[in-house]
Amino acid sequence: MQITLRQFEYFLALAETGQVSKAALRCNVSQSSVTIALRNLEQSVGTPLFVRHAKGLHLTDAGERFARHAQNVTGAFARAMEDMRAEPDELSGCLRLGVTETISAYLMPAVIAAVGQRFPNLRLEVVERDRAEVEQGLLAGKLDLALAIVSNLTRFDKLQYDTMLKSPRRLWTHPDHPFQHADKVRLADVARADYVMLDMDEHIETVGKYWGRQGLHPRVRFQSRSPEAVRSLVALQQGVTILSDLVYRPWSLEGRRILRRDLSDEVPTMDIGGVWRKRGGLGKGGEALMGFLHASIKGLAHV
Repeated sequence: MQITLRQFEYFLALAETGQVSKAALRCNVSQSSVTIALRNLEQSVGTPLFVRHAKGLHLTDAGERFARHAQNVTGAFARAMEDMRAEPDELSGCLRLGVTETISAYLMPAVIAAVGQRFPNLRLEVVERDRAEVEQGLLAGKLDLALAIVSNLTRFDKLQYDTMLKSPRRLWTHPDHPFQHADKVRLADVARADYVMLDMDEHIETVGKYWGRQGLHPRVRFQSRSPEAVRSLVALQQGVTILSDLVYRPWSLEGRRILRRDLSDEVPTMDIGGVWRKRGGLGKGGEALMGFLHASIKGLAHV
């Protein structure tokens, strides 16, 4: 049976939401359409992609692998459409792009490759700085554009942004952790467990804000600036963590499994966006690049 782009879209919506009803709402179709598409897709690939449970669906190991391929397919399609709609060689010269640590680690290599293919005459200078330095670089005219976690921005009076990706934050655990089998998990439950804290791109401040709204704080056992170290510690049953889907990978460097699940309490998404100075605007080159990045970044991000 031939696999269609629509099946990929339904599958990715299911992978992100974990529920047929939410996936159908996101894709603006009936629940039966999503269910049929998933059944046909699993028949085509010859293996189950989800495990069904009382709360919805979880990706299987095969589903995790297939999700990465599906993201590549849908992302390539989005970039192909953008390329066909755009005029050839419309952007040239030099553009200075500031990025923060998370963007550099998880999006920048693919972004640089995609921009180079789409705009061969553009010289993209990428500068990695912390959020405060990126903001200052934009205000001083040393940067033309930036990619950053826009919820961390402070200079809203002089900077403008366009959100390109909202990455949900979920609970990460070892597969055998009791949280994976609970009907629901609240922040208050997580507060009683050992916690592995990522110290990257002002993440600690973000954690303090949404935990603090409930008068809670995590019981931090380990803290690291390395996402791989955090991933390994969770996989080795040294604690749990809450991080965004953008940085999620189902396996640690040691080849151990990591699962994620939704929390019953509201946790803010990690919002990635383009940022520029209000005064003077983006300019023609910035607008062209921003349009391309907006169409590309969601496809470049993993589920």
